[in-house]
Amino acid sequence: MKKLFVSLGLAAAGTASIHAAYAPDSSDNSKMWSLSGTLRGFYDDNYTTTPTRHGSTGVEASPSFSLNMPLQQTEIGLRYTYGLYYYQTRENHGQHPIDQTHQLDFWLDHAFTPRWETRFEDTFTVSQDPALTAVGTAVAQRVSGNNVANTVNALLHTDWTREIATALIYQNSFYFYENSGAGAVIPAVPFVSPQSVNASYAGLLNRIDQTVGLELQWMVLPTTTAIIGYKFEQVNFNGNELVAFSQPFPYTGLATPVNSQGRDNRSHYIYVGAKHDFLDNLKGNVNVGVQYTDYYNDPMAQNSWGPYADASLIYTYTSGSYAQLGVTQMRNATDTVQEDSNGHITQDQESTVVYASVNQPLTPKLMASLVGHFQYSTYHDGQFNSQSAKFYNLGLNLAYTFNRHLSSDIGYNYDWYTTAVPGQGYTRNRVYLGVTATY
Repeated sequence: MKKLFVSLGLAAAGTASIHAAYAPDSSDNSKMWSLSGTLRGFYDDNYTTTPTRHGSTGVEASPSFSLNMPLQQTEIGLRYTYGLYYYQTRENHGQHPIDQTHQLDFWLDHAFTPRWETRFEDTFTVSQDPALTAVGTAVAQRVSGNNVANTVNALLHTDWTREIATALIYQNSFYFYENSGAGAVIPAVPFVSPQSVNASYAGLLNRIDQTVGLELQWMVLPTTTAIIGYKFEQVNFNGNELVAFSQPFPYTGLATPVNSQGRDNRSHYIYVGAKHDFLDNLKGNVNVGVQYTDYYNDPMAQNSWGPYADASLIYTYTSGSYAQLGVTQMRNATDTVQEDSNGHITQDQESTVVYASVNQPLTPKLMASLVGHFQYSTYHDGQFNSQSAKFYNLGLNLAYTFNRHLSSDIGYNYDWYTTAVPGQGYTRNRVYLGVTATY
């Protein structure tokens, strides 16, 4: 289970991106607990993630504690990571120089019987870092404040026969942005359009996203399993703020205010897929289908059909060495809401994400990691309907292990965000050098 989680320190440093890389579990299972601390110096040439760059040197401190309890039929795990990031330029300008992040991971595996197994995972984060706040959205900017995200995944897997199994799936994601308070000017003169709303992140993105699904799995061959599945997703935006104006009121010309819940939606997914073991160390899975989304709180919105896909290929070629390639296709929330001339607001985006990672030992003590991520999104309705936003992320890390308790790493991260929305695109380069102690 521990391979499903990537530590906050690595995510911020650049060896992980919005999609956590697969990492084979190579930890020392003889210990129930471990304690580590990382200290890094870095240079970030655009820590504000804005078109006008603001660079700074800084220091990162990131302690972490993990606990793993393998029992007879149960495995329980817990990991907490704290991150402190100090920016010298912000100190020089009289600004608050410190960002803080928290990430808590919990997981539980339990086998009721040889045929009934359940898995539960929970990830809780408090952060300002784009690599964390962007999860589940298209937000690629740093967002000030204590931004909270919590995601629960639960699975009940049942083997009914040797060939037939089912997987009951549930996911609950909660997002809270501290940036709140929308502003707008509504003119009193009839037939004069109101100014655009200065919507807050809380109004645009605070939400609860719940998904429940059922998969039927048929083992066609010992190495191949066919899948047919259905999922239902309910998204409720709960910022309770003004986010836009829609079509004008009759006779007055004044526009209709749209609140956060105007973007509520529900989706139905129907898909087929397969899991296949090409070799003992080469495994792949693919799910493809359709997604139907109903924007039931917005009478101006057009319900939509779109493709759905989730595929990955994982190759573990030696101990500690692996490569992963994956792609996903689905709809996601967006911080863009601007209405068009007909009063249609932007509801969400349709996004294609391609991600890849390689972990390669260069010597017995020197490990190289490369992570790449590309997200191509198109806006649905609103001022930027069918226009695109693209986000590129590349991370390179070299880690040298002196002994089982002490290691050092050096790395580079590159981000490039380009979008049709004015004032949001940027490029960002980060380099860092640090040491990690583990006990």
